[in-house]
Amino acid sequence: MQESKREKFVRLAENRTNKALEMIQLIGNLSNRSVYEYTAADVEKIFNALEEEVAQAKKQFTTVGKTEKFKLI
Repeated sequence: MQESKREKFVRLAENRTNKALEMIQLIGNLSNRSVYEYTAADVEKIFNALEEEVAQAKKQFTTVGKTEKFKLI
């Protein structure tokens, strides 16, 4: 039996979200100063990159099928 679009979305969304959460937890493990050396700038770069990518992914869900009108101002 072929899975529906909804079933496929749920399956993939759960798998990909869980993988992303696991990877974020691994990034958190890098905070152990007895094992790693890093600067505040390093941390800022990491979290800026993550936040930008999450914002971009979220934007894809909110702008699907929408076309923005051109405006000069």
